[in-house]
Amino acid sequence: MELMIPLKNQAGLPLYSQIYSYIKEEIKKGNLKPATRLPSTRLLAENLKISRSTTQMAYEQLLSEGYIEAVPCKGYFVLKIEGLVHTGQEKGDNKTSFFHTDSSETDGEPDWSVDFSPRGIDLCAFPFNTWRKLSKNTLVDDNREMFLAGDPQGEAVFREALREYLHSARGVNCCAEQIIVGAGSEYLLMLLSQILSNDRVIAMENPTYKQAYRVFHSLNYKVVPVLMDQQGLNAELLEKSGADTAYVMPSHQYPTGIVMPVKRRQELLSWAYEKEGRYLIEDDYDSEFRYKGQPIPALQGMDQKDRVIYLGTFSKSIAPAIRISYMVLPKSLLSVYRDRVNFYASTVSRIDQNILYQFMAQGHYERHLNRMRAVYKAKHEVLIAGLKPFESQFLIRGEYAGLHLLLTDKQNRSEKELIKKAAEAGVKVYGMSGYFIHEEHNTYPPTVVLGYASLTEEEIIKGLALLKKAWKVHEYKEKCCE
Repeated sequence: MELMIPLKNQAGLPLYSQIYSYIKEEIKKGNLKPATRLPSTRLLAENLKISRSTTQMAYEQLLSEGYIEAVPCKGYFVLKIEGLVHTGQEKGDNKTSFFHTDSSETDGEPDWSVDFSPRGIDLCAFPFNTWRKLSKNTLVDDNREMFLAGDPQGEAVFREALREYLHSARGVNCCAEQIIVGAGSEYLLMLLSQILSNDRVIAMENPTYKQAYRVFHSLNYKVVPVLMDQQGLNAELLEKSGADTAYVMPSHQYPTGIVMPVKRRQELLSWAYEKEGRYLIEDDYDSEFRYKGQPIPALQGMDQKDRVIYLGTFSKSIAPAIRISYMVLPKSLLSVYRDRVNFYASTVSRIDQNILYQFMAQGHYERHLNRMRAVYKAKHEVLIAGLKPFESQFLIRGEYAGLHLLLTDKQNRSEKELIKKAAEAGVKVYGMSGYFIHEEHNTYPPTVVLGYASLTEEEIIKGLALLKKAWKVHEYKEKCCE
């Protein structure tokens, strides 16, 4: 379908925000019915004469709030929201437990002064000139080869560049033939489902990255949520779960921020080694951003028996709209891949792969990462410093890595109350409860998630000032001192 979205360049709102607000209102009004397929981000960008990154950002926000869903290889579809936007608390509804963190909204969309979204990134420092030059170089001299079908696993030179980077930066041990390039981790998980048997039981950290859960659930896998302790996924509970596959984020668990210590990693590998056919799926989504100490090597680098399937993406380190992710298969699964799914064409164009290959090979990626680490570290330090007054009533966690922090309340206020008070002040924060697969498994005390990547330092300071008033930080501090 086509969407005629009235955009106003002088409206004072970013274009992606206007697209997001328009589609959201159309869904809430019932003009866009549940299960309606939306145009792709590329097609919508072409129709509106804007960049694809703009439409991608709008869709990402709609995805994060639960108004639409992304179905691998099919597109974006409107979700049924009746009953969710009013209470968001109905028991037994998995989608409800995910979306109720944003239910501070009433009938209309608040005019957020500051949105502490944990999904955003900073695009202000994106090297547009370099990317533009590399794009031009890729198509110089009418390079017709770029328009022919390429290797289903991804371009050989790009995969070799990936291998070198993963080995030097993440300690991943593999050869280029083990790497499969795809457009987003959702597609790669779908591909993996055709490599592994469909009767598997998948254990997931709880809380977890809900998009991965949705993919597994849509593929009819039995998903078993396993609670975590302070070191990450509990190995004893994993053994009792009956699972034969575990999806983990050991380098920086989302959303808790836990960095899994070596001992726990060894325990998970031991679990995988105990029975034939057990695998660990390691999602290494944002390991590039660590602010104290050295980066934690990937779990895959410790694997001695070919049991770790490694996933990574450029969405956080470069931009979500680039849509380039990768999967490193154990050698034992390569023959299965070739027999079952090698006929699928790569979902990333050869042009995009070549641009990113040049970006990496010429050293631009490393320089961009160093620049972004400095940018995010500066924002991180501003946020940490601004949260000092909050320590009397909040436990602050996750401060060593990633692009978000956790604030756990010490004053017996509910998560819903914290979100509501923040919304009344014009600040959007996100509840931890929304990341649990089933609401009844939520054992966390009231906790909110503060993302800062897409905010300026000034916006961070402004947002914290508004939260200080909304949550009466000084008042609580005085009471604590009496």
